[in-house]
Amino acid sequence: MTTGEPDLTTTSAATRLYLVRHGTTMLNRQNRYRGRRDVALDEGGWSDAWGAARELEQYDISAIYASPLRRARDTARVIADTVGIDHVQDHPGLVNLDYGEWEAFTADEAREQDPDAFDGYQNFSPGAACPGAETLDDAAQRILLTLRVMALMHPGETIAAVSHAAMVRLVITVGGDRPREQWRYALPNGSITELDLYPDRLEVLRIPVPATG
Repeated sequence: MTTGEPDLTTTSAATRLYLVRHGTTMLNRQNRYRGRRDVALDEGGWSDAWGAARELEQYDISAIYASPLRRARDTARVIADTVGIDHVQDHPGLVNLDYGEWEAFTADEAREQDPDAFDGYQNFSPGAACPGAETLDDAAQRILLTLRVMALMHPGETIAAVSHAAMVRLVITVGGDRPREQWRYALPNGSITELDLYPDRLEVLRIPVPATG
């Protein structure tokens, strides 16, 4: 290059990413699909956010991104305040899966409405989608592209991002080349998945272990 700027497309420095699931909401407690509905954290959700913040406080985090939905932005703001970051950057690529007609449905209600679509969703079949919504494959490619851009923007840095359960699961499954039918990993609210990002790939370093007892 002749401009004096680094060629980010050739860098080999990994970007360490702590990918956080937002804190709990009322719809989480009712086991309803939240989708793009802009629901707020409940009291437990704020506690989840503080728990994630305390875990991340030990790291030298240089930037924090969030889905533009309030539950993710508020979780990210708590983390930012704790680790000393002034600004949370909204990123539309981190927004939740579009659940279409199933938004605010329970799993049983979704199954009753369209058993075939529900089976495809549960098993991440090729082309699977909630009725009237984006496919799981499109959502996976959306967030993986988002993470690739973050790797280009922050080579060698440590960053955090707050997204949604379905999106984190897609990163683990597609980005980590894991069995599609096992994509619905148990991810507690406020849990943190640790990744190394490169411009052309990612490595899943740590998946949260659900609490027991």
